[in-house]
Amino acid sequence: MAVMDFAPAYISAAETGALRRKVSEARALLGPPCRMCPRRCGNSDRGAGRPGVCGIGRKAMISSSGPHRGEEAVLRGTKGSGTIFFTGCNLRCSFCQNSDISRSDRGDAVTAAELAGVMTRLQKMGCRNINLVSPSHVAAQIVEALDLAVEGGLTIPLVYNTGGYDSLETLAVLDGLVDVYLPDFKFWDERASARHLEAADYPRTARRAVCEMHRQVGDLKVGEDGTAVRGVLVRHLVMPGMTEDGSRVMGWLAGLSKDMFVNVMGQYRPAGNVVGDAGLDRRVERREVDAVRAAAIRAGLWRFAD
Repeated sequence: MAVMDFAPAYISAAETGALRRKVSEARALLGPPCRMCPRRCGNSDRGAGRPGVCGIGRKAMISSSGPHRGEEAVLRGTKGSGTIFFTGCNLRCSFCQNSDISRSDRGDAVTAAELAGVMTRLQKMGCRNINLVSPSHVAAQIVEALDLAVEGGLTIPLVYNTGGYDSLETLAVLDGLVDVYLPDFKFWDERASARHLEAADYPRTARRAVCEMHRQVGDLKVGEDGTAVRGVLVRHLVMPGMTEDGSRVMGWLAGLSKDMFVNVMGQYRPAGNVVGDAGLDRRVERREVDAVRAAAIRAGLWRFAD
């Protein structure tokens, strides 16, 4: 599925004035109360600098940024994906391997102009896309920055690299701005989600979010150089002892589209707060990863990331 002549969606939005209107819509989501993500933190007014569960107030915080060559081949190209790692997170994964980022205030608080500058700098470094990592809690700040980045000459695809816990209200603002959605689909089981993510509603929220993302941008398409320019790529981290859960995720994705691009990931290792947690206190086994991938193939999926 190749695209010959591609222009990022946000370019058209800027030309029609839609991007400027979406800046106002996005700011309104900051509160009070904050409605940026499904948490809908009742006591937070992030517009006034009071953080919610995510730990972030009015300004986005960047932990790090730069070309990343560890992403999927369809994203990294030859010079890496232009990743921006945001501090904070709207999930509370017990097994988080980046808790020093997701649950801390370490990083640089940035204005919209400064975030826009990071985006354009990554483009100048030759990155094929702007890869926004853990963006769900700072979507408003991203939209503000995008408006300025377009003025600064940004012309490469925008990748929304999310944990999958995204509100339809925020996704509506992002419609016509994001080129590639890169959501996780972590758990199918609500009890596991409540225990390990502190979000029992995660499975149904992720299903709604992925459906909306797919409605907006469709199946993954690539440009002339083989890197993604538009569409959805879903990641699923296979968990130890949870192959049935992963198989159900794959079956659901196949029901949405047999052409869904998926990454069945086998990188799980004990981290965060799972030490001593029976079940998650061991590495995932190769046979478990193979079982979920086999279930995906049986369901009709055929496009797998490497």
